[in-house]
Amino acid sequence: MKMIKWGVLSTAEIAQKLTIPAMIRANNAELYAIASASGNAREVAEKFHIPHVFDSYEALLADPEIDAVYIPLPNHIHKEWTIKAANQGKHILCEKPSSLNPKDTEEMVQVCKENGVHFSETFIYQYHPQNKRVKEVIQTGEIGNIRHVHANCSFFLEGKENNFRLNRQEGGGSLYDVGVYCIHTIRSILEADPIHVTGTADLNEQQVDMAAQMTLHFKNGVKGTFVCGMNMAKHMAYEVIGSDGVIQIPRAYQPDAYGGIGLMRVLLNDGTHREEYIRGDDQKLAIEHFGRCVLYDETPTYPAADSIANMKTLASCFSAIKRV
Repeated sequence: MKMIKWGVLSTAEIAQKLTIPAMIRANNAELYAIASASGNAREVAEKFHIPHVFDSYEALLADPEIDAVYIPLPNHIHKEWTIKAANQGKHILCEKPSSLNPKDTEEMVQVCKENGVHFSETFIYQYHPQNKRVKEVIQTGEIGNIRHVHANCSFFLEGKENNFRLNRQEGGGSLYDVGVYCIHTIRSILEADPIHVTGTADLNEQQVDMAAQMTLHFKNGVKGTFVCGMNMAKHMAYEVIGSDGVIQIPRAYQPDAYGGIGLMRVLLNDGTHREEYIRGDDQKLAIEHFGRCVLYDETPTYPAADSIANMKTLASCFSAIKRV
């Protein structure tokens, strides 16, 4: 089987906890190299048996053996390192959000296109098969016409000192960190972009949104609402409300916390209801999917154009809360 040689830019917690283990499990990935600006790369390389270590991101990108890179760097430097990676001919899997604004994402996508490399923003949860099952149920007409989609993505932020999530210049705030998941879900389910956004946010003294409550208005009259936050209990779920029933996904954004077992509840107007447990390794599936895109020049499930559209909706959310 053909393999993609991966390089990882940074020893970020999300890389060590989720993505690097997924690369090891993936059947078309070879975890080839890691680089760190903090000096921790060698320690992490030993932990995960990564054969090549670089003391700078530039050195990793210059290695001709590397096919693709994963970028889990702080939000405000996604653009810089995506462009540098693309200019070195590397395919790019970038952590969300792709950048801090639509213009930057457009520029990143254009540079990737000019260099003939694939770019995809993570949103790993979408690869879990429970989401495909939701769309299958919607398409059968079982819950009738969709009237509303609601999403929650929140957690309580510990260790706030020097945390980039609280630094506005580095892309901090609940909308950048977890609100983007809700936006992605609503856009994906409705297969459309909102025409208008309204909402409120809880801003701290540094004007960082600790929580936000948003309404996305769509052309057909359907609305999508979401709550995101870094100052409340973990709640990662979405539901699709139709004319005849409701679909609930209570394990939406971290199914790995339940051993990869997703859960879909369907509750109908006639009083019937059921639960379906759906197993999947979304992290592994995401790495394998991107690998196939690189190997066979396939279009990613979540193409670059969608990253731009998601960022435009995010920008509308910031405008709605007067934080621009």
